[in-house]
Amino acid sequence: MKYSFEHLKNKVAVLTGGAGVIGTAIATGLAESGIKMAILDINEEAAVKVAEDIKAKTGTDCVGLACNVLDKDSLIQAKEKVHAALGPVDILINGAGGNSPKATTKVETIVDVEKDFQDSFFGLDSSGFDWVFDLNFKGTLLPTMVFGEELVRSGKGSILNVSSMNSYRPLTKIPAYSAAKSSINNFTQWLSVHFAKTGVRVNAVAPGFFLTNQNRFLLTDKETGEMTPRGKKIIDNTPMGRYGEVDELIGTCLYLVSDLAQFVTGIVIPVDGGYSAFGGV
Repeated sequence: MKYSFEHLKNKVAVLTGGAGVIGTAIATGLAESGIKMAILDINEEAAVKVAEDIKAKTGTDCVGLACNVLDKDSLIQAKEKVHAALGPVDILINGAGGNSPKATTKVETIVDVEKDFQDSFFGLDSSGFDWVFDLNFKGTLLPTMVFGEELVRSGKGSILNVSSMNSYRPLTKIPAYSAAKSSINNFTQWLSVHFAKTGVRVNAVAPGFFLTNQNRFLLTDKETGEMTPRGKKIIDNTPMGRYGEVDELIGTCLYLVSDLAQFVTGIVIPVDGGYSAFGGV
């Protein structure tokens, strides 16, 4: 059928941060459509396990490889292994990212200057900002330099970046993560124009609120598993009234990397249960 994902069968996709909760879901969904997956993650054991599980579940070729997205040599070595195992790359998905408690304030707003000072923006460790910016922005930039060259030289392909709703509406307490994800949106637009005449499209998906290893400490109580006041506030401001299920990202990702989106480049699609449309009243 013309309007199907059948044409994606046997394409090769590289997914960074592929052993994470969101990465695993995206990789599984793409593999179910016949896309051969290279799962790249700094945790080699986790990447191999995810790849083995996906291959067993879908029957699609899948490999898990160790890779540090902040080390260009590591990325080049990973690319050579991908070529050897699966062949030339058609799709790059930049999924590596995350936040750090070191870049997270303890209070949402400063109410009492003296009492809140150390728990506010002024008490943050700048090394936390460095880590968050490097992982989210450079962790998208460097893989694009390494794998994007191959796509541009081939004259076809798709790059999909993983942004966040924080890029549109920065949340309290996480200034570094919000700013870093905002930079992903800008980079997506810039690169889409830069690559527009090469046949390579560049887009992004912006997940709303999904429980992951990076945000669980903020949204659920470690002892009880119940929602924190912050988690409840998020649900109250999400019109669908719930967190997203990671599988609900797959359809948007498939669309953006497929030929159904041949004239689509430079966009960021929210998958957020209506969060971005709600004014709070």
